[in-house]
Amino acid sequence: MKTTFTPEAIHDTLGKLQTANETFLQYYPGESEKRQPLHTVYGGAQLFKSDTTPKMGKLALRSLEQYAPNFVIFSQALELPGHAALPTHGDEIQKLVDAVQANGVDESDHDLWLATTVYQQILQKLENEPVEDFRIDFEDGFGNRPDDEEDATAVQAAHALVEGMNNQTLPPFIGIRIKPFSKELTYRGVRTLDIFITTFVEQTEGKLPNNFVVTLPKVQIPEQVTALVELFELLESKTSLNPGDLKLEIMIETTQAIIGVEGSATIRKLVNAAKGRCVGAHFGTYDYTASCDITAKHQAMDHAVCDFAKHMMKVGLAGTGIFISDGATNIMPVGPHRATADQPLVPLQVQENVTSVHRAWKLAFDHIRHSLKHGFYQGWDLHPAQLPVRYAACYSFFLEGFAEASTRLNNFMNKAAQATLSGDVFDDAATGQGLLNYFLRALNCGAISEEEVIKTGLTLEEIRTRSFMKILQGRMTSGA
Repeated sequence: MKTTFTPEAIHDTLGKLQTANETFLQYYPGESEKRQPLHTVYGGAQLFKSDTTPKMGKLALRSLEQYAPNFVIFSQALELPGHAALPTHGDEIQKLVDAVQANGVDESDHDLWLATTVYQQILQKLENEPVEDFRIDFEDGFGNRPDDEEDATAVQAAHALVEGMNNQTLPPFIGIRIKPFSKELTYRGVRTLDIFITTFVEQTEGKLPNNFVVTLPKVQIPEQVTALVELFELLESKTSLNPGDLKLEIMIETTQAIIGVEGSATIRKLVNAAKGRCVGAHFGTYDYTASCDITAKHQAMDHAVCDFAKHMMKVGLAGTGIFISDGATNIMPVGPHRATADQPLVPLQVQENVTSVHRAWKLAFDHIRHSLKHGFYQGWDLHPAQLPVRYAACYSFFLEGFAEASTRLNNFMNKAAQATLSGDVFDDAATGQGLLNYFLRALNCGAISEEEVIKTGLTLEEIRTRSFMKILQGRMTSGA
């Protein structure tokens, strides 16, 4: 067979292409294999204690028990599939709950299975790991206070973090949010960072909690990120920290973080300025909508301006391994009436509390589902009573279509393998990867276990490759 190209003739061209491909992979290594938290809970630094997150779990359980003591009421509050067919009267509800506890649920009754499974998973989650990620907040949750008060709080919060690390009461992910590096607040943010980190590492001989991160809010220009990185380097050189120990995440809360002064996309410039230290980008719903001149009444997570910004984040950071997070619902699930020792609530007030909490739950549930549909698998929570809804939204999102997706992926893998082995062209790898991503995300959030993934026809070793093409290549090799 005649060819025009010789290895010598194309050596330089292919060499340059190989270099370019390797550079591309440095910027786009693919999605991270690390666990991504489902949420980040923010709390004022002045309130942080070593046992803050276990206490939040207890408060979340108390809220669930008070406003949705069983799966029937919870399913109806969130309007899960099949909720309309569930009983609404007290005696009938209790009869169904008792029957499920005694006999279990057949998976063929999908809606009932979904309602009971989601509720049980939430109870277990709130008991064992109620908070996945917590941010000790020196910004909005703390406010602008006298310098001596913020200095003292930074020391106090650092001591509490050390105590939590020693007592193993910290969540899997944790960090601090400092004030933005704006013209007015940079010095305050830098001083708090210095005091907190210096105080902490002096007590731990340079050991940080697992997945510790510093959040820089309201980022507008790459130079703000560069400044934080240089401060990290100085802290690492002057303390017992190792080079590269400190990581950061940026907050996208202004229009300038989306489109910069030159009229070009900003997000990758912000990330590149971090020199490999950026692990996440979080969207700030209310600051961003305010920067777009949206009035307070219409500032919401599912507003069109938010979707635009988040799609820019998604496109700019896809394949980089950097986690992206949506914002929070700011309507708290708290009843308007509170009982006192002298004055208990009357039935009407009790019902108004239930209605108010259920309404706030449903709003948060819809917002989280909106985020999930747009590929944002992490968000913010601001109150313990929001935690049950966070997990309900994530679990139900993946469990609703689990059986169908299992069958579809199994059939799809068989079809792909057969086509490849027989020499036919199979060019729908994107669909296969999309199906695989569904199960990877379901595993990450805890909706399904590794054992349940076997129902797809895949092995655990295949799932862990995280790549449809690698799975297919492996089956081709074994088939050959």
